[in-house]
Amino acid sequence: MDESLEIPVSYQGQELSFPCRVVRSGYNYTFQVEVEGRLITFEPDEEGNYRAALGASALTGREDAKIDTGLLQSIAEVIESVIKQ
Repeated sequence: MDESLEIPVSYQGQELSFPCRVVRSGYNYTFQVEVEGRLITFEPDEEGNYRAALGASALTGREDAKIDTGLLQSIAEVIESVIKQ
């Protein structure tokens, strides 16, 4: 069962919100979060922590096309805090 929700994130003094789709995959959940017009998938690693799964091109290249890694880390932390409750 897929669900849609908003992920609230406090980042660099701003309160942000990102649309998210939760997808159950076996015993785990993945989160498809729209960040700056791109769909980023957050998935659990071997230790159960969530990480962004995206190509290196999303973090490099044109300055206006980069996605802030700190923002991705903040989103992952919010996801982890919800999952571990």
